[in-house]
Amino acid sequence: MRAYGRRKVLALAAGLLAAVTACSGDARPAPSTPAAATSTPSKSPEPPAVTQAEAAEEFAAYIRTDDLLRNVPGDFQGRLLQVQDITTGGQWQLIQAAYLSSGYTPPRHQWGSPTFYVPRFDEGAGSPWFSVLVTRDDAPTLLTFVKFDRWRLSSAAELLPGQELPPIELDDEGYATAVAADDKSVTISPQFIGPVHASVAETGKAGVTDGLLAAGPYTTEVAEQIAERRESAKSDGFSYDSIFSADNFPVYALRTEDGGALIQYSLSRTTSTQTKTAEDDYIPVPDSARWAISSPVLRRSLKLTETHQYATAVPPLTKPAPAPVIAHDGALTRASGQ
Repeated sequence: MRAYGRRKVLALAAGLLAAVTACSGDARPAPSTPAAATSTPSKSPEPPAVTQAEAAEEFAAYIRTDDLLRNVPGDFQGRLLQVQDITTGGQWQLIQAAYLSSGYTPPRHQWGSPTFYVPRFDEGAGSPWFSVLVTRDDAPTLLTFVKFDRWRLSSAAELLPGQELPPIELDDEGYATAVAADDKSVTISPQFIGPVHASVAETGKAGVTDGLLAAGPYTTEVAEQIAERRESAKSDGFSYDSIFSADNFPVYALRTEDGGALIQYSLSRTTSTQTKTAEDDYIPVPDSARWAISSPVLRRSLKLTETHQYATAVPPLTKPAPAPVIAHDGALTRASGQ
């Protein structure tokens, strides 16, 4: 998050305040037109760029290919290239790490019956996408697929214990509505959700973004953990820091029935530990990183990079409240040191 800087976060907070002020001001409502005055019949909606049937076909094709790649031995590099063909963004990083950390034998998934949320995009839309809520390995999981040259899995996050997907707004034909990146009708615009989350995860209740996200294990508790580990490392003769960043990960948002948004996004977390005293103060390598670093300890430095994917239910601006993180998945995706 440091890359965004404090001024960027302050600007974000000011922008949110301005949005609240604009919505609560004395702007005049547009004059209403009597229904009887409308003589032109309404046009039928244009055919969507992605149909529900196409979404179902692409999801089925993905789980068949994913299962095949996980079940076929040998040709390690070839399998990874095929995995890259069906994934993108944070999912490529996570699934690549799943293969590398398991000796190219990641566990096969068990899938339940899917529920599709397909936004109604116009024909020619640049990168249409759709989401699927499905039980994966006994855990309700929200997946999102995006189309570039082909359909690829971009995001997957498991619903947290006790959480449910908020009701998604659907039109008469069952299609969802995508929320624009700069939408100002919600308490956190989709384009700002990553930087806001990164700030809360680093600074917790001490930062300017306090109160925008609900407290919990993936927000304020992470900040507390970082502060505790920084102090512990200092007393042991090390320097420690952990930084979150939204990088260039895509963001997907669906309109909910209450006027809010269900936003799916990713963050990277980079944790660095360095020795500050004699070289015999070794840095232990955690078990989760031993697939990338064979040595149990390092003399000088350790750098761990994690990829995390989330789904957060953001309230409408008319009913402001801290936005809860309702789904998450993540893992260590890179490790290095000396």
